[in-house]
Amino acid sequence: MSVIPNSTALITGASSGIGAVYAEKLARRGHDLILVARDAARMNALAERLRGQTGCSVEVLPADLTDATQVAKVAQRIAQAPGLGLLINNAGMALSGTLSTSAQGDVERLIALNITAPALLARAAALRFSEQGSGAIVNIASVLALAPEMFEGVYSGTKAFILNLSQNLSAELGPSGVHVQVVLPGATRTEIWARSGTDVDGFPPEMVMDAGDLVDAALIGLDRGETVTIPPLADEAGWEALTRTRLALVPHLSRRDVAPRYAAG
Repeated sequence: MSVIPNSTALITGASSGIGAVYAEKLARRGHDLILVARDAARMNALAERLRGQTGCSVEVLPADLTDATQVAKVAQRIAQAPGLGLLINNAGMALSGTLSTSAQGDVERLIALNITAPALLARAAALRFSEQGSGAIVNIASVLALAPEMFEGVYSGTKAFILNLSQNLSAELGPSGVHVQVVLPGATRTEIWARSGTDVDGFPPEMVMDAGDLVDAALIGLDRGETVTIPPLADEAGWEALTRTRLALVPHLSRRDVAPRYAAG
């Protein structure tokens, strides 16, 4: 499966990092763009450069996706934008502390940006794409969805939500011609680290991927029709084994009788 040639792509978190790299790579593939983020100045600079270098059409749509009204504005654009064939749900943030040490407002903003906004935008794209019988939704999660012990739990929990949502959407929308991909990056060199008060250079260099390499791998996975793409994972057998083990549990997870190990007496 490949993305519809020359379709328009809407990218959230497009002012920097992974989102800006997606914008550049997709523009060079011949896609027109709708860029969504808070920082209009950086998006306008990116848009001007990409128009000049590639000749693509680039719309800048400033929006704070922690605000419900502005999420609705972007969802409406997904519903109405001519030629839209691709949603890159990339915007996200991390806490500078933990659930117990962070301010309540910071936790609320993280949940709004990492869960509520991508879910509602994916819904808008699902409705649009299933009706037109084509399109792709790409959700950016994290390998921390699989490793909650490694990092702050609210952030990793939001990424587990994105993984679950994407796998379910893939099963739901596949028959209607809509492809859903979830990308699980490892540590990637972007501004999210500085914004959360973490020095990415404190990680071993072999752990940190360049954003350009990450997006190149993610696009190859999308072209191949993958539902789950894990760019740093060398041996796909590990993911396949985990999936088989998880699915083998499913028939045993809901029963009338309490398991003998919990039986009273």
